[in-house]
Amino acid sequence: MVKKMAYNWKSWWRPLHKNNYLVIKLGVSVLLVGLAFTLLFNRSSDFPPISDTPFLQNPHISESPVNSIVSQQNSDQIPPQENEREESFESEGKCNIFRGDWVPDEAGPFYTNTSCSHIETHQNCMKNGRPDTDYLYWRWKPHGCDLTRVDPKKFLEFVRNKSWGFIGDSISRNHVQSFLCVLSTVEKAKEVYHDESYKSRRWFFPSHNFTVSVLWAPFLAKAEIFEDMNGVSSSEIKLHLDILDKNWTEQYNTFDYTIFSVGKWFIKTAIYYENDTILGCHHCPQAKNFTDLGFNFAYRKVMRNVFNYITTKSSTKGVIFYRTSTPDHFEGGEWFSGGSCKRKFPSKKGEFELNELVRILREIELDEFEKASFKASENGVSLRLFDVNPMSLLRPDGHPGPYRFYQPFAEDKNATVINDCLHWCLPGPIDSWNDLLMDMLLNG
Repeated sequence: MVKKMAYNWKSWWRPLHKNNYLVIKLGVSVLLVGLAFTLLFNRSSDFPPISDTPFLQNPHISESPVNSIVSQQNSDQIPPQENEREESFESEGKCNIFRGDWVPDEAGPFYTNTSCSHIETHQNCMKNGRPDTDYLYWRWKPHGCDLTRVDPKKFLEFVRNKSWGFIGDSISRNHVQSFLCVLSTVEKAKEVYHDESYKSRRWFFPSHNFTVSVLWAPFLAKAEIFEDMNGVSSSEIKLHLDILDKNWTEQYNTFDYTIFSVGKWFIKTAIYYENDTILGCHHCPQAKNFTDLGFNFAYRKVMRNVFNYITTKSSTKGVIFYRTSTPDHFEGGEWFSGGSCKRKFPSKKGEFELNELVRILREIELDEFEKASFKASENGVSLRLFDVNPMSLLRPDGHPGPYRFYQPFAEDKNATVINDCLHWCLPGPIDSWNDLLMDMLLNG
């Protein structure tokens, strides 16, 4: 049986595939001809009601289109350092559950859009009028091993008398809806708390004494955000790079399992503070003479502070999962310029590439996680990478698109609407994240 493993952050070189054919020329001696045929023969055996708008808002760095098509041949020309990091398969009897393909699955989802009460309106694609359903009938198949579908009953038994926290932005909230929907096929979760805006909430499974919380912390650091419910800003975000958001730090040590993730909010216009002093900004307002440090500066600094906090044994309880940020699939523009996501089937590796902004976020995440993993190991902290980015990149078909709102084409089939190509339909591809979680819990 093939053993599974989480991402190994040591360098793994991509297997070399060569098809150099030896051309036999007239006049070559019999010995050389025989040798040539011998070499050729040997080589032949080698052969994806809250409006917190995590979409980008006037990004400082112009994005490269997500629909840039790259051939499999071009993917072999990626610089070696990137190849080593993205390579998923280790040939010595192990495989990475985060690298694979989406394969057809007649079984479909565990729940429906009507059977689960935890789906928010913006993710209920079928209720909002999405006419196709093919996107529901796929499952994730890692290369070189099988991934068992989550068993909700077994999962609840495993986490009996435990608590689970999802910390981050609206994608974390998207995931907790899926998580609750799957587990609620065994026992209905009861909501026991919500804040005024319903962004931070808590549920309880009484028969299993299991608690699930989602904590709103889109930067993981202290931030003053001046947006209304429609995401319209009246002023720049004030982000304190050196102060972690107490919305999660005050509850962090109460969880037996925690999943962290942020990303896209860092691309928004913001002024950066440290020691209550302005350092600079990202996408600086023209009227203010601040140094534009770029969002990558802030993201790296905050992620380093977060990892320093959670890898300190005195601060940490239980198992910590760091989930990588997920890509969007806008084609033909961005959310504010007519971009859409009309595809109805998964894609294959190489069909989409990460846009420049998401690529920068991912590079920082992997860098900082790799450094933190060494410190976690030294301090006895259980820190694991939940790397859903590559599998999510292959699901351009899984977003609400225009069906973020109810019946957008009811009155006009050619109506102009804003598409959501970042969040995920429920049920939908994000349900497979729960399969991965169960595998990581049971198999380490």
